[in-house]
Amino acid sequence: MKALLQRVGRAEVRVDGEVRGRIGPGLLVLLGCERGDGPGQADRMSRRIAGYRVFPDRDGRTNLDVLQVGGSVLLVSQFTLAADTRKGRRPSFDPALPPDRARELVARVGTGLRERGLRVEEGVFGARMEVELVNLGPATYLLEVPPEPPDGA
Repeated sequence: MKALLQRVGRAEVRVDGEVRGRIGPGLLVLLGCERGDGPGQADRMSRRIAGYRVFPDRDGRTNLDVLQVGGSVLLVSQFTLAADTRKGRRPSFDPALPPDRARELVARVGTGLRERGLRVEEGVFGARMEVELVNLGPATYLLEVPPEPPDGA
């Protein structure tokens, strides 16, 4: 599972011209699910996102997480993060988790973030979305939670 975190002053997602999610300061999280991902990865990812310290403290050091600064999260599914881009001129989406399973995991990450006290807005899974943001810094971070190894490995 991969999450691209962008520290934002504001962000919103629209579907068919209608705003479906909007936040002020916080994190825009683009989330991609890969084959082998399951509930364990979703739970670990929500913990990592909630606790990831990318906001400045009084001294300007990146020591604070999104909850500590009173920020929100805009969670947007992004299957293209699972693309294999190692060769050729066209990405392969074979590594992406099938949509029905990915939808469940994206929802689980959202639930996990809410359970940690965060305000979470979401895009629309599988829809063609327009995402608008003001990236502060700019600051963008790629978090990865690898699949669990098979039993006995």
